[in-house]
Amino acid sequence: MGSLFNWIYQNWVEVAAASISIIYVILSVKEMIWLWFVGFLSAFLYAWVYAKSGFYAGMALQAYYAVISIYGWIHWSKNSRHPDSETDKKLPISHANLKKIIILIFVWMVLWALIGVFLDHVTDSVIPYWDAFAASGGIVATWMLARKILEQWIFWFVIDSVSIGLYVWQGLYATSVLCIVYTIMAVFGYLRWRKKWLERA
Repeated sequence: MGSLFNWIYQNWVEVAAASISIIYVILSVKEMIWLWFVGFLSAFLYAWVYAKSGFYAGMALQAYYAVISIYGWIHWSKNSRHPDSETDKKLPISHANLKKIIILIFVWMVLWALIGVFLDHVTDSVIPYWDAFAASGGIVATWMLARKILEQWIFWFVIDSVSIGLYVWQGLYATSVLCIVYTIMAVFGYLRWRKKWLERA
């Protein structure tokens, strides 16, 4: 037990970031606008964690998360008179057709290649292309969340499933547990959002 407390003490920033991120994904599933405030805080903490661990794409991605959190708050607020109330009007869930999905996957692949090459040739990233895979996917999926697109949960399922192994390999165990939770929550999030989307259709 003492060794566990010692590990938590030595890695308290990562533990805090992972804990806050769990709140973030729960709020995402429930479509609560406060997810963007929590996401902004999580991005600040994880920028430090990733920088320390050599995940440079992940570190840079946190700046994007901070910006998209502001955008997401503004975009969702346009359809909610009282952001802290689940009973008020919310931005409706949308469904991406096949054409849009293909475009989004293409953007993901292009970003993956560009970021991967940059990390491989310019930085000392320990796993440049896998780091780039998660980062580029996160860019696309977070934009989809900001636009409240149902299929963002499928993107996150793929990203988080791959990320579990990456973080275990790097010794970021709290973040590895977080990704396991994320992967499970992506399934629940998709089912919940799909049910609500079908009710509106």
